[in-house]
Amino acid sequence: MLDVTTDKLLEFISKGESEAVEFKESFGDRALEAISAFANSRGGTLFIGVKDSGEICGVQIGKKTLEDIANRIQEATDPRLQPFLSIIEHEKKSVIAIRVAAGTGAPISVRGRYFRRSGRTNQRMSHEEIMQRMVASTGLSWDAFIEPAATLDDLDSKLIIRFMEAVKKLGRRPIPEASSDYEFLRKMELIKDGTPTRAALLLFGKNPESFFPSAFVKMGRFRSPTLIVDDREAHGALLDQLDEAMAWFRERLETAFVISGKPERDVLWEYPLSAIREAVTNVLCHRDYTGHAHSQIRLYDDRLEIWNAGSLPPSLTPDLLLREHDSIPRNRKIAEAFFYAGLIERWGSGTTRMAEELKAANMPLPTFTSEPGRFRLTFHREILAEDRLKNMGLSERQLLAVAYTKEHEAISNTEYQTIAGVSKRTASRELNELKLKDILVAEGVGGRGTIYRLKKI
Repeated sequence: MLDVTTDKLLEFISKGESEAVEFKESFGDRALEAISAFANSRGGTLFIGVKDSGEICGVQIGKKTLEDIANRIQEATDPRLQPFLSIIEHEKKSVIAIRVAAGTGAPISVRGRYFRRSGRTNQRMSHEEIMQRMVASTGLSWDAFIEPAATLDDLDSKLIIRFMEAVKKLGRRPIPEASSDYEFLRKMELIKDGTPTRAALLLFGKNPESFFPSAFVKMGRFRSPTLIVDDREAHGALLDQLDEAMAWFRERLETAFVISGKPERDVLWEYPLSAIREAVTNVLCHRDYTGHAHSQIRLYDDRLEIWNAGSLPPSLTPDLLLREHDSIPRNRKIAEAFFYAGLIERWGSGTTRMAEELKAANMPLPTFTSEPGRFRLTFHREILAEDRLKNMGLSERQLLAVAYTKEHEAISNTEYQTIAGVSKRTASRELNELKLKDILVAEGVGGRGTIYRLKKI
């Protein structure tokens, strides 16, 4: 039985509906859809007898009410669900709590329709999502299956040899000296019964797009969402796409040189190249190759966005990506090959390594957005870069004040007067402008006790 106390019920109601909580006045088709959606996502609790507004209206409870609801759920769902049901009493009104666990196998349908939870809504799953979940339930991934129309002639032996050399150098998988390229791929299960798998075609194919038309990356330099000043596409095998994307970044990113006392100068990139390489590698590893959308890299003045086909698996959330989390590769054979070649260090750690690289460069943490059918990663440029501040209309005096605050962590009105050579009134006005532009925040009781610090991102 589900142990939900009255206090717990009131706590759920006070927070309102969410990704894991839904209210229904009565049990019907919409309630069944919610149950399917919870099962196909991260699980959740459905409360029957509560209005959308959170008002408890209650339901009539008979001797077999819970048994009847449980039977209706089992009859309507496939595979059959057996959620936990309990009754909660509050001020002489009864509420039924239905706790649904996250499914671990094939997706759960309700009378032939599949739903998933998105925020506070239940949405129909697409055919592609259903098929991906079906394949995952077999213990395999989409890329592990052979492509019947392909032959070994569709593979580029030069790419296979290049891959084998990288694996040998790293030593993560032993390769006998006498192994041929195709023999090695067979042992890697990238060739089965003389036919290439989808992973083999994407990794070593002469023309992967002849089989998977969306398997390329489009890169662009954007001044605004509609103004593109430069674009390029990366085609071919995945290793070539990675090299082409990184070459584009080296050409497009701004750099600065730092004198460190060493014979050579240190190069500071606009974004850490190691973090970018990790991001692009993740794109190629986790892309949904079954759809029509290609991957996109959008470089703006103040941010870098990477769009990828395919949303996060149900057990992961964007917040979890910044902490230690399970590795759930969409394309397991591609991820395995990348690991052996040293392109990924440890499954499930790529996003946290990105965050560490950005933090070491004194840059904001990346943000992740998962939407139906699409995933977006955003790197934010240093928000207080001088060129960006100038574009915000800051005066030379205000630029000096921001630089001073960066160095000393805080600035007072008196200090502003000194470094800018202005009166107290002018200092107050210009500091207030920096507050209104969300650059500084004021701390203290006012007057001489007020200091200003940089606003945290």
